[in-house]
Amino acid sequence: MLKRSKRIFAILATAVLLVGCGSGTKGEGAKTADGKKEITWMCYGQPQETEVYEQVIKKFEEKYPDVKVKLVSTTQDQYGQKIQAAMASNTMADVVYMGPGDVKAWVNSGKMLNLDEYISQAENDGILDLDDVWELALKKYKYDGDIIGQGSLYALPKDVGPFGFGYNKTLFEKLGIPLPDKEKPYTWEEFMEVCKKLTNETGGDDSSWGTGLNVNWSLQPFVYSNGADWINEDATEVTVTDPKFVEALQYFADQTLKYKITPSAEQAQTLDTYQRWLKGQLGFFAIAPWDIAAFEELPFEYDIIPWPAGSTGETASWLGSVGFGVSANTKYPQEAVNLAIFLATDVDANKMVADKQIQVPNLKSLAKDYYLNTDNNPHNKQAFIDLIEKYGKPLPGERTYNAEWYNKFFEGIQDVLDGKISAKDYCEKVQPEMQALLDKAIEREAKEKAKN
Repeated sequence: MLKRSKRIFAILATAVLLVGCGSGTKGEGAKTADGKKEITWMCYGQPQETEVYEQVIKKFEEKYPDVKVKLVSTTQDQYGQKIQAAMASNTMADVVYMGPGDVKAWVNSGKMLNLDEYISQAENDGILDLDDVWELALKKYKYDGDIIGQGSLYALPKDVGPFGFGYNKTLFEKLGIPLPDKEKPYTWEEFMEVCKKLTNETGGDDSSWGTGLNVNWSLQPFVYSNGADWINEDATEVTVTDPKFVEALQYFADQTLKYKITPSAEQAQTLDTYQRWLKGQLGFFAIAPWDIAAFEELPFEYDIIPWPAGSTGETASWLGSVGFGVSANTKYPQEAVNLAIFLATDVDANKMVADKQIQVPNLKSLAKDYYLNTDNNPHNKQAFIDLIEKYGKPLPGERTYNAEWYNKFFEGIQDVLDGKISAKDYCEKVQPEMQALLDKAIEREAKEKAKN
């Protein structure tokens, strides 16, 4: 799952970050002074997650009294670099966060433990029911050596995070604008007309705008709902020159360039759009489950609705995720897998993270009952469930060996948003560069497979 960096907590234990399963001697793992087996869990997250997972770990240690868990946390921005360093030095923690886009590379390089044997035993012992876990989340961590989504399981999902769309109900009521339908999405034309009514740039604190979306995370819903994507179905061809893709990108840019329903670049430098959302100055803003805890003290009422629909007539967005993977070199594989199972599927652990408004529960039964019945903002949590079950898609980089080709698209995207180049010209310019990087990723994948 992908989060806003300014809301991700600081390093808690950098000094021990690379201390993991490689620390034992003569084939034995580390043990505490009182003889307990010590396993390390390396992760990232927000302060609310740190608090709740410390409590979850206590419950795990009560269930498995011969195990001690060392929690090592860093920021999401730094995690990738540090996990790669740990892999290179064979000092990976026993349990780590692994994103869907990491599965091919990490498994092919022999870094991750195949969980099948341990999962089967856990199911036989009655401590795990995979049927109650979101199937699409599980598929993100299955790999048969060729295709993601089938084969062996290499991680248990921490979550599946629908990237939702919120609106400022208080601002709508203040301006006398009819509230959005919680089930039927706006068309692009309807959305733009409402945003124009919400925009009231006075120059003071009472200024308001229709929206203020970050292109890196919010362009995808417009592209997907217009029937386009960054790559073709078999993930071999970059398709950003598709007219439907170009139309979606230009529509996104025109929110600022043509319709002026977002704060200008100059205004965003004074106060970015996230801060303006917090102040109640935006009508619409992207909201995911991991945001909700940080929005408890907002000075206005908000809720979740479907993203505006393009030519397909259907809403769409992306689904983030991260999984609990286990190091192939762990000295305590059973204990490490037990921790991954507990974190992912224990009923009390799922309830604890749901209570903290951090994520949709991994367990479908809890998500459709306990989570939906929590009495706090946003009330329309069903919109999150709908994205998981009907309208959500993976981010493009998850489908390939690495995301370098995908990241290339956003390197020069500001020129489109500033009107220095049209969406069509930009896509035609960047497509060959993206394709070259995708071809390299495909070639690298083939070489890694050949080694194994």
